[in-house]
Amino acid sequence: MDGLARRGYTGDAGSFEGEREGPTKIAITGGTGRIGGRVTRLLAGDGRHDVVPLSSRSAPYDDPEALRRALDGIDTLVFVSSDGEAARVVVHHQNVLNAAARCGVGHIVLLSGLDVDLDSPFCYAFTNGHNERSLRASGCRFSIVRASVYTEFLLDLLRKAAVGGTVALPAGAARVSPVAREDVARCLAALALRAPTGRHHDVTGPRSLPVGEIAAMAGYRYAQTTPAEFAATLLRRGEEPWWAYAYTGMLASMRQGRWAKAPGAVTELTGRPPLSVRDLLGG
Repeated sequence: MDGLARRGYTGDAGSFEGEREGPTKIAITGGTGRIGGRVTRLLAGDGRHDVVPLSSRSAPYDDPEALRRALDGIDTLVFVSSDGEAARVVVHHQNVLNAAARCGVGHIVLLSGLDVDLDSPFCYAFTNGHNERSLRASGCRFSIVRASVYTEFLLDLLRKAAVGGTVALPAGAARVSPVAREDVARCLAALALRAPTGRHHDVTGPRSLPVGEIAAMAGYRYAQTTPAEFAATLLRRGEEPWWAYAYTGMLASMRQGRWAKAPGAVTELTGRPPLSVRDLLGG
């Protein structure tokens, strides 16, 4: 947390430039999760808005009727993605969008990813791309956050893959611009308080880094391996087959340069520079 404190990240909600006037009823899907929960706290911090965190109990993604009840009377929806196997995620997302359109939600702030190419080797690039296309076709007004790979997620993946202090990945010389979950949440909250932009905003870390350099920052030696060997390592360590497949596809997407874009819109949207990998490592 030392790196966060030095950059002024105290955990307070703060304020966002360009806010709309007057109170707003804002719902957040995944409102008890890591991203959605942080968005909820940021928006509820000053007490000006009626903030409704939705959960798998109050508004299950697979229950269209429950989603319609939950979104009735909502002005703005912060739509944090579902999780799990890609085919199921596509259905979940369509259920949310259908309910939001039927309820007349005035602004949908969608969390997506940098890679939205339907031809990408990464399974969630398809779900994100499909979700964006469905949103644009829904008739709802919108703003989209295309987030890079979360720094915390990437560091956890390095830990899972490490063997004797060495991380072997099928990433080659890939570069990535990892972004802190805190910055993603702040961007979502900032957009929720603004008028719909009708476009996407790339949300990344401060710069693009080689995967090997990130591994070194985290204290690992970096080595190359094949996708099959990488997946086998994860499976031997108890990872579910679906996630081994997803991680392998994500690294293939990185090799194609799909996650290297930087700098993004964090400073523009939040008024704060994005956190770096070293900030999260406490360096």
